[in-house]
Amino acid sequence: MTNRAILFVDDEELILRSLVIQIREHFDSGYIYETAQSGQEALEVLQDLMDMGIKTVLVISDWLMPGMKGDEFLVKAHEKYPDMLKIMLTGQASQEAVTNAEENGNLFTCVRKPWDKHQLFKVIDEAMSSM
Repeated sequence: MTNRAILFVDDEELILRSLVIQIREHFDSGYIYETAQSGQEALEVLQDLMDMGIKTVLVISDWLMPGMKGDEFLVKAHEKYPDMLKIMLTGQASQEAVTNAEENGNLFTCVRKPWDKHQLFKVIDEAMSSM
C-alpha cells in the first residue's frame, strides 16, 4: 500500500467523483485518493492522513465553497503542510483570490472549470516533477 495521497476538495459530489475517476485513470494505484466537501473537512482529512503516516503530496481544491473559500483553505493548508503541491480548480475565483493563494499558499497553478482532463494531467505531471 502506498503512503502518498492526493486530496480533492469541492462542495459538489459529482465533481469529486469525476476527479477521482480521471486522476486514478492517470496514476492508477500509485496514490490514495481522498475527498472533502469543504475546506474545514479537508483540513481534518489532511490531519487524519498525517496521523496515519500518509503524506498528502497534492491537493486540488475548488474556490467557491460554503464556509471557507478555496484560497483561504489553501493558505491554511500551506501553513501546516508547506511541501504539499496545491492546484486550484475553479470556474469562479477572482484574480484576487488566485493571487492570495499564489502569494500566501504557494499555489502551483489555477485550472479553470470546465477542465480538460488531458490538460489537468499535464498540469499535475508538471507539479509532481517539480517536487
